[in-house]
Amino acid sequence: MDVGNVFHMTGGNGHTSYTNNSSLQKKGSDMVKHITLETVQEVYLTTTPKVLGIADLGCSSGPNTLSIIKDIVEAVQTTSRSIMVPPPQFHVYLNDLPTNDFNSIFKSLPDFSKKLLLNKERQDSIFIGAYPGSFYGRLLPNNSLHFVYSSYSLHWLSKVPPALYDEKGVSINKGSIYISERSPKEVTQAYLNQFQKDFSVFLGARSKEVIQGGKMVLILLGKEGPHHHIDRGNSFFWQLLSRSFSILVSKGVIEEEKVDSYEVHFYAPSKDEIEEQVRREGSFELTLFDVFEMERNNNNNNMNKSHGTTIAMAVRAIQESMISHHFGERILDSLFEIYGRLIDEEIAKEDIRPITFVVVLKKL
Repeated sequence: MDVGNVFHMTGGNGHTSYTNNSSLQKKGSDMVKHITLETVQEVYLTTTPKVLGIADLGCSSGPNTLSIIKDIVEAVQTTSRSIMVPPPQFHVYLNDLPTNDFNSIFKSLPDFSKKLLLNKERQDSIFIGAYPGSFYGRLLPNNSLHFVYSSYSLHWLSKVPPALYDEKGVSINKGSIYISERSPKEVTQAYLNQFQKDFSVFLGARSKEVIQGGKMVLILLGKEGPHHHIDRGNSFFWQLLSRSFSILVSKGVIEEEKVDSYEVHFYAPSKDEIEEQVRREGSFELTLFDVFEMERNNNNNNMNKSHGTTIAMAVRAIQESMISHHFGERILDSLFEIYGRLIDEEIAKEDIRPITFVVVLKKL
């Protein structure tokens, strides 16, 4: 499957859209917003540029990207007033894969400007553009960025690891769509190799685009230890989705061979794996690494919506394009109804504790 031409968050603002099912990502980014804003303020104070280049890599199509851009702009403007210099022009680069629904972002720009309460002098200070393409490669001119932000994107690989398939193109990971207890050790190595390659390419590309002293804030899903199959966190959610597929197989809805040929292009790295790639690539200094968990919200705005359903809808908004391409759209409703129920059943026995990393890197 050509990930670059298929993968995208569900666009628009319908029931299954990313716009209406990305509150968990917003909650996570808000928990570390102070780190994001402090980092961009530090960059501004040390460089005081007349034009500040900011990129959101993996911006997606919902409201989250313009929300954080608004906060960043206001933080820098506040800092500029505190040191009594005119605020910079803001060049904002919104990036995602070409299949992303950028139009939904552009439709929100008038409201974005109103929320910023821009006066006439500042109306011409913010320039926002879309830059479609994979961030696993060059996107922007040399030394055009002071600050890079990426939230819940870098755990998505550039492709399904090729080493998951034998010389005949048959998956060596039968019965699982990600790393599981029954996966051969070669499966874990294939995913790790792909992450190492992708993250190194990401760092190398950004090293040319970010100025010396510029910084990046990267928020991504991770795992606590070296073993995926015993991680009752992000990896466990994929095990439950695998079970959901198996239930559909048992009901005769889909063929087992079809499930065996489906793998996700996801990898939750460990802290050590991230640090190792930063050291190997050598262009950035790791200045902060933090780990956090999102507490389950028992006061859901929709009291008829279980926590499992909330997670299932969030995963659907992310995976719908890939699953419908491989299996067809007809299975989506039943698959994610089963998935939400399985999550609720597991949470009733023992909580699932996915962790998120926030990484701050400084260009050397």
